[in-house]
Amino acid sequence: MAGTDTGRDGADQDRDTGQDRNRDTGQASERGQDQDGAAEFREFFDRHYAELARLAHLLTGETDAADDLAADAMLALWHRWDRVRAADHPAAYARGVVANLVRTRIRGTVRERRRIAAFWDRRPEHTEDPDVPAVIDVRTALRALPFRKRACVVLRHAFDLSERDTALALGVSVGTVKSQTAKGMAELQKLLGERAATELAAGRR
Repeated sequence: MAGTDTGRDGADQDRDTGQDRNRDTGQASERGQDQDGAAEFREFFDRHYAELARLAHLLTGETDAADDLAADAMLALWHRWDRVRAADHPAAYARGVVANLVRTRIRGTVRERRRIAAFWDRRPEHTEDPDVPAVIDVRTALRALPFRKRACVVLRHAFDLSERDTALALGVSVGTVKSQTAKGMAELQKLLGERAATELAAGRR
């Protein structure tokens, strides 16, 4: 009996040791994966933060808000990094997060709506000089566009994204991107004149 008990105790110890070893190995593996994920996120942050801030700036026209929105987007991306890193187009996913944050900000800001309404009320009905529209604040003109048109114009022209990538970022169809971009550019041309609108779309203003 003593020999049997001794053998059983030894087997239990071996099993416990094996479980401890497996648990330690699993924990080390998880730590390694966490470190890899953190390193990948830092690289993504360094590569895309400025781009996301620029996108937010063009969509809002506000420098301080753009930095805040880009930072908020990066925080949201970090919290769901496993999903982001597994996405087919992580950068498009990130642009979509920024676009959603901007949309929420615009919808919740009554002051923004009032500024847009005031801008439309102040627009001159007629001008003799075709270059006069060029002096209108182009950011205000962009803000005068409905959000989806504005986002399509900015992503297609200022960021030079394809129709497909723009659709991915905004979660809409390619057909919607085509129509909203065309309508947005037409409205900008009415506000700014064809030359100024073209320069704005090309990101030169």
